[in-house]
Amino acid sequence: MTAAQMTTELMWKAALVAAVVDAALLLLIRRVVTPERFGRLKWPAAGVTALFFGGVWTFAMWGYWWELAYHYVFPDWARTVVPPAYGLMFGAVGLAAWWLARRARGVPGVVFCLLGGVVSLPGHMWAFYGRGMLTKVPILRGVSDVSALVFGVFEFTAYFSGILLAAFVFQGAVERRRTRAPAKPGI
Repeated sequence: MTAAQMTTELMWKAALVAAVVDAALLLLIRRVVTPERFGRLKWPAAGVTALFFGGVWTFAMWGYWWELAYHYVFPDWARTVVPPAYGLMFGAVGLAAWWLARRARGVPGVVFCLLGGVVSLPGHMWAFYGRGMLTKVPILRGVSDVSALVFGVFEFTAYFSGILLAAFVFQGAVERRRTRAPAKPGI
């Protein structure tokens, strides 16, 4: 079974769809994740970011995407190292994005997500130019680097939007549980 061939035109269409999804997610985040609530999401955002990217890279290195794309650019030993390493690295990136978003002008939740989009650039540039992903991976041959980079920004903005919303829901559940927990008697 052969995979469909990606094209530059298809990548631009995917970027447009991702941009529309991002706009909807960012409007939701602007509405529900107030600056005060965002301030309490430091560790939930970092933790969810680490878990999300650890999971994404586990799937990429051990699932369908390994045979389709990643075995062309990673050695076999990377399958066990990359998922936890990238999970930890992206957890630190999530923490840094939270810190920067708290200090930036604007709505911190939206800034966090937009920073996540920008985070895609170094990794994708390394994959495309340093590892030759756009020439080595058959499904990506012929896709322009610019269209793939632009799509990556919108892709990661969506990822970081989902991460922030998951952290928001998690933190809300923790706070509700704390307020309902009966006081423990003193010893």
